[in-house]
Amino acid sequence: MATAVSTAFAGSRSFVRRDPVLVRWILTGLAFLVLGIFIVLPLAAVFVQAFAKGWQGYRAAIQDPFTISAIRLSLLAAGIAVPLNLIFGVAAAWALSKFTFVGKNVLLTLIDIPFGVSPVVSGLIYVLLFGAQGWFGKWLSDHDIRIVFAVPGIVLATTFVTFPFIARELIPLMQSQGSDEEEAALVLGASGWQMFRYITLPNIKWGLLYGVVLCSARALGEFGAVSVVSGHIRGETNTLPLHVEILYNEYNYTGAFAVASLLSAVAVVALGLKKLLEMKSTQEAE
Repeated sequence: MATAVSTAFAGSRSFVRRDPVLVRWILTGLAFLVLGIFIVLPLAAVFVQAFAKGWQGYRAAIQDPFTISAIRLSLLAAGIAVPLNLIFGVAAAWALSKFTFVGKNVLLTLIDIPFGVSPVVSGLIYVLLFGAQGWFGKWLSDHDIRIVFAVPGIVLATTFVTFPFIARELIPLMQSQGSDEEEAALVLGASGWQMFRYITLPNIKWGLLYGVVLCSARALGEFGAVSVVSGHIRGETNTLPLHVEILYNEYNYTGAFAVASLLSAVAVVALGLKKLLEMKSTQEAE
């Protein structure tokens, strides 16, 4: 049976290899053309426009106090959202892959909600809840607590739109690995923490790092939800994407593209890390 399957698989591969050379060249060329038009060309245009006034103009745009403030706020929001999503992602993946309980499918569906809901809508939800006229607005105002149009609202919005990334990366990985090794460790007398540290964590480390990279890149580049809850207060509640919009609307194109180049650089670095982690994971699996 195994020999027949292997023979059939080898035959299918040889059939694919017999595709006409012209067809292969056309499909490959079309793929590179689409990537060049929709990804490489816009990315190159960002950096070209960023340095349109030379290095001095680029440095002046990056060193602007409002730009520095936007960088700090973006890093702060990502620095809080990513660890929270890391804890949630590991806990959710552990629960969904190791246990059977009532509401398991509901939890799995709820994790995907940020993928299906527009970021703008999620921002509006926070305004409805915590805004001055929202459900908790009066209580928050009475206790002098600001969430919307302040840093807490930006952190909440960023956390909401990014929390599926780590969980969704770990759930299928942990499900495929099963729980035999963890059960063996417990039988041999390992504690729960020892089991997690020496068995579970090494098995999921590449997937975990991959999810963190994606989550971080998404958190730094979030625009829609943050735009709704930030209030666009320059120097206080503007993240990097919002700062790019303001600079562009002020016809400061060099400054806008200079700041945008930072976000583009983050995307390129995230792509490189993603490829590196995939290679490491493949090598370890072999």
